Amino acid sequence: MKNIAIIMGGYSSEYKISLISGNVVNQYLDKTKYKGFCVHILPEKWVYVDEAENEFPIDKNDFSVTIDGDKIKFDCVFNAIHGTPGEDGLMQAYLELLGIQQTSCDYYQSALTFNKRDLLSVLKPYGIKSALSYYLNKGDKIDTNEIVQKVGLPCFVKPNKAGSSFGISKVKTEAELPLAIEMAYQEDNEIIIESFLDGTEVSVGVINYRGKITVLPITEIVSENDFFDYEAKYLGKSQEITPARISDEMTEKVGTIAKRAYELLKMKGFSRSEFIIVNDEPFMLEMNTVPGMTNESLLPQQALAAGISLEDLFANAIELALK
Repeated sequence: MKNIAIIMGGYSSEYKISLISGNVVNQYLDKTKYKGFCVHILPEKWVYVDEAENEFPIDKNDFSVTIDGDKIKFDCVFNAIHGTPGEDGLMQAYLELLGIQQTSCDYYQSALTFNKRDLLSVLKPYGIKSALSYYLNKGDKIDTNEIVQKVGLPCFVKPNKAGSSFGISKVKTEAELPLAIEMAYQEDNEIIIESFLDGTEVSVGVINYRGKITVLPITEIVSENDFFDYEAKYLGKSQEITPARISDEMTEKVGTIAKRAYELLKMKGFSRSEFIIVNDEPFMLEMNTVPGMTNESLLPQQALAAGISLEDLFANAIELALK
């Protein structure tokens, strides 16, 4: 019986969704093989929370927990944290230093993919297209005319490395830019402003499944809102259609690009890449390395469409991490 710490929560605005993801992972763990421990990683505390909601502090020196005098160490960590510190490489680096295996990609890949600007810059020389973009660091002079000249209108203002749907605005006029930028700065000290891509939005899960890099069925996203924001993603204000209503040729094309990005970056664990298809050309928006794991989340939906149960999906990630 392996002890599995399921880390959840995190320090971002999306921590509540992460807690739901982590509890779903615990629910579907094969109890004949694994003993799951729900570990809440929060700014004010790191604690194991048992079924009765009793809290036991995590010893950060070796990432262990002591319960009734017994010190418990973990064989593997299942990472279900959205945003920092689980999706930006911090937890991965910490666990690697301690010699503890974990289910997501390594710390460098995690830090790289969490930074939209750096990810898209690294993939660009390999022919993976992205929107026109403009970058700001907190404190930079804001020249709205220069921004509009570069990316046009409408455009999207996003936190560059916040790992969530918060702080994103669709801007239709130059006058709206300062407020949108200020809102994005509330989530991050770096901003990416991208040209509007008018096309079909799709999400592509890529995983290592039983030792083979596998592209899952593609999901088409149709948002009731102006774009796939927090409400659309988590509060039912969108249609998520799996498989996507795109041609077999486009399915192959997008899947090949998502798989190539996974391989180029030497990824491990889960990835979910977002694209917008414009005039038969896929443009990459981002890659998530700790995607949502709730029953309604995109990657679990895609796995089920591929005939992979959640129990199998989670066990596969743990077994690959333990190899």
